[in-house]
Amino acid sequence: MDSSHLGAVPASRYVVYFALAILGCGFDLWSKWAVFAWLGMPTQGRYFWLIEPYFGFQTSLNRGALFGLGQGYTPVFALFSVIAAIGILVWLFVAKAAHDWLLTAALGLITGGIFGNLYDRLGLWGESAVRDFILFQYNRNYVWPNFNVADMLLVVGAGLLLWHSFTAAPPNEISEKASA
Repeated sequence: MDSSHLGAVPASRYVVYFALAILGCGFDLWSKWAVFAWLGMPTQGRYFWLIEPYFGFQTSLNRGALFGLGQGYTPVFALFSVIAAIGILVWLFVAKAAHDWLLTAALGLITGGIFGNLYDRLGLWGESAVRDFILFQYNRNYVWPNFNVADMLLVVGAGLLLWHSFTAAPPNEISEKASA
């Protein structure tokens, strides 16, 4: 879609995007630090149940990606994260997708999640592994892989993108409204 007719991206979109990205990433990193300081490394085997035996906290390290797939490919996932973050910035502020509030919010959340997990993948906390700690299970037989706040930001952002894809006006309607 030609975005030249849209004009400059409003300053409020920059504020929304960067606020969601920075606050989301910050909360993710703080929560990882707090839970790992409290429960220790996964080798210590400590749990804290909020609703036993369904929901609680247990530390784990993921050297892969989603659901632990791709163990050992941390540098590849880190590179994909950087490429995705650059792509998001270009899409929002060069292609001017930031004129859309929902896209701006969704991509702000996704960026917060990207940088929260990228921090871990780059080993800036001491190991090149993503720190996970949120635990869901059912009857001790069905355990969902541990996850973290960054993962929740990524999932909520992706859900908003999906919702947007079904509810947004087609591009030709957007151009007609912008030029009116």
